[in-house]
Amino acid sequence: MITGELKSRIDRLWEAFWTGGITNPLTVIEQISYLMFCRMLDIRETTAEKKEAQLGKSVTKLFNSEEQHLRWSRLRHMESQAMLELMQSEVFPFLRRKAEQSNALGKFMKDANFMIQKATLLQEAVEMVNNLPLAKGDTKGDLYEYLLSKLTTAGINGQFRTPRHIIDLMVRLLDIQPDERVADPSAGTGGFLVGAMQVLMEKNSSEAGTTISEEGDKIYTGDLLTPQSRKFIENEMFYGFDFDATMLRIAAMNLMLHDVPNPQIYYQDTLSGTFSERFPNASEEYFDVILANPPFKGSLDYDSVSQDLLGRIKTKKTELLFLVLMLRLLKPGGRCACVVPDGVLFGSSKAHVALRKMLLEEHQLEAVISLPSGVFKPYAGVSTGIIVFTKGAGSNTGTQQVWFYDVQNDGYSLDDRRNPIDENDLPDLLDKWPDYKTQKHADRKEKAFFVPTKEIRDNNFDLSINRYKEIVYEEEEYDPPKVILDELEKLEREIVDGLKELRGMLK
Repeated sequence: MITGELKSRIDRLWEAFWTGGITNPLTVIEQISYLMFCRMLDIRETTAEKKEAQLGKSVTKLFNSEEQHLRWSRLRHMESQAMLELMQSEVFPFLRRKAEQSNALGKFMKDANFMIQKATLLQEAVEMVNNLPLAKGDTKGDLYEYLLSKLTTAGINGQFRTPRHIIDLMVRLLDIQPDERVADPSAGTGGFLVGAMQVLMEKNSSEAGTTISEEGDKIYTGDLLTPQSRKFIENEMFYGFDFDATMLRIAAMNLMLHDVPNPQIYYQDTLSGTFSERFPNASEEYFDVILANPPFKGSLDYDSVSQDLLGRIKTKKTELLFLVLMLRLLKPGGRCACVVPDGVLFGSSKAHVALRKMLLEEHQLEAVISLPSGVFKPYAGVSTGIIVFTKGAGSNTGTQQVWFYDVQNDGYSLDDRRNPIDENDLPDLLDKWPDYKTQKHADRKEKAFFVPTKEIRDNNFDLSINRYKEIVYEEEEYDPPKVILDELEKLEREIVDGLKELRGMLK
């Protein structure tokens, strides 16, 4: 977590861009990302120089002798207009070249543009970014997460940022291991992949190997991971796909700031027929884990959708097509946690019913978690749930019973402000999850309970929690009508007397 002072620094940086004329939230984050990347390159160069001095031999450098004037440590001391001209003519092209040479960010830097046109704004932003603790443990990742929380509107394709605590819940439900491939077919800013990395580091670090930064943050050293596992995590574990290049630039930066230097981030519409052509290895039974909150855009044209997906479910609905896609991407035995609109759980169309039947009879539908309708505010007020399932591995697979959980509070108010509150069902959900396959949760008056597949089948495969949850109604006692009328008359007399008194005061 970051302190209030650090949040205030980000708030001031954000405000500086808005008052400087850059008001699109994605553009603001993108431009701040470039400045952070510029500073991080200089931090890495300084570290390399110290290492060279300690070892007494040369090490690989990022800046040659003719590029030293492009370093952040030199740039930040320049006069504002000269700084802007150098950034536009040399520094930003240099950043693009370095990104293209070294990591996933480079794939999406070709079309990147430096949008800061005011010298005073650049100078102010550079000074603010210079004061951020980008060299201190995982604080830099938390800073970026807070920056991303400024995205308060949904994108044109229906995508919006999933709250961090919901991501954390979904990651913990799947118990990801350090040798598993993790994917998000609608990655957006990379929140699910970052969340998976954070929980993975937490689980694979000992207290003895954990230190506290100057900012008070835990720094997980990953000392329980083998070098082979570390290499796999940094280069082969995390896959993200999206067809919004700006989002992917932000996702790549997000993962880099969370110690994944080479995430597998790709510009691709995963619902299209070109996905399997461009990524033959990753387009079928390739991933162990999928985490996603796909966009609920509505309907697509049949011509633009992969025929492989339409062959399973004939539909134009993106929320249904993404679930079919996830089943195709998972290895047999692979697990998935996915946010879905409530319509997926109870929709009566042939496609809706066919998809739910497929999940129940061909795979293991583990859980249906009902979320309160305000979870995704201020982006949207749509009612949603989380489904957790395992891909079937043969003819004997199929669901015997489904675990339902009714989340009524997630620790935040359910209005647009989303302020922290005491009521929070998520810890209880995680406490009950390990024994979900037992018969302990049989009382349907409780938040957690089981429903046999046969009963769900008899209800046209309806998965809405209200279909099965038993509501306990408490009888309310009211005063007799005569007593209520007497009270009303008393109140009316008090109002009349008060008006008379007020009129007397005005004379």
